[in-house]
Amino acid sequence: MKVIAPFGPKIAKFKISKSLIKKMNSEIEKIYGSKNLNQKYDYSNKLVGHVSKEVQLGKRFINKYLSRFLSSSIRKFVKMTCGKTTKKVEIKNLWIVSQYAKEFNPVHYHDGHISGVGYLVIPKGEKKTKKKSSIYGSIDFINGNKMFLSDSIHNHIPKVGDIILFPNYLMHTAYPTLADGERRSFSFNAVIDKNIANVFSR
Repeated sequence: MKVIAPFGPKIAKFKISKSLIKKMNSEIEKIYGSKNLNQKYDYSNKLVGHVSKEVQLGKRFINKYLSRFLSSSIRKFVKMTCGKTTKKVEIKNLWIVSQYAKEFNPVHYHDGHISGVGYLVIPKGEKKTKKKSSIYGSIDFINGNKMFLSDSIHNHIPKVGDIILFPNYLMHTAYPTLADGERRSFSFNAVIDKNIANVFSR
């Protein structure tokens, strides 16, 4: 895990295992392949994304394959950023975003304390640009204003297996992909010990 940003909100970047990616994609394909499961796990009405599919994963699957891994990563993130050990890590919600050409997520923030995004499928043939930061299929994290020695935007071009942790209030946006095919990611929100998340508590 790598934690970046000496000032302002911290972001952690690390990788998810290939075996876990395979398990998640298999479970998602099972949901997508069933009309009943699509309706049962549909999450689009609770999200801001302008995308084709947004579904939750079942709690049983999350508890079996994801909770321990994500909780451990969040504990490590909190320890590395503020030097404190959180006893409580509760995954509030976790959902899948299947984004196709010209679909996008507008600038928004999350609830909970710690949020995350991970990438399971990246379409091939994404349009390249000569710009320093590529917007196509990428995610931007936004905080404050551009100032001397201080950037306000962090651009990340995702690869399969990438996971990013960040504080829930950190604004971010997912730009459209122009490639054919699906850009599949998962997002989640977690709550931790309130006395750690509340910086004004003693």
